[in-house]
Amino acid sequence: MRKKKSVRTVTALMLSISVAAAMMADIGRAAAETNADKGFRWRNGAEVYSKVCSYCHEGQVGPRLFGRELPPEYTRAVVRNGNRAMPPFRPSEIDDESLAKLAEYIQRN
Repeated sequence: MRKKKSVRTVTALMLSISVAAAMMADIGRAAAETNADKGFRWRNGAEVYSKVCSYCHEGQVGPRLFGRELPPEYTRAVVRNGNRAMPPFRPSEIDDESLAKLAEYIQRN
């Protein structure tokens, strides 16, 4: 009898976690769509870097990006596809125009 009760409890807990994860994914998706719908654009490559990239790349989680003259094509590919611990960023998070500005900013600095 006790075993059945613990199995039900574990099943209910797993179901709750699954529902919560699905809800969080929907909230994230809605937020990204809302920004895209409003025509949100980053001002320049420096702003994208300071708001998105610097947290890891200045915090010694990711490699230093400045002073390496990284080709813009390389930066765009890594941002869109991710690399090792770095997640990929979708166009709803960094649009193509802003990504191009970011890639140029990183190459120049």
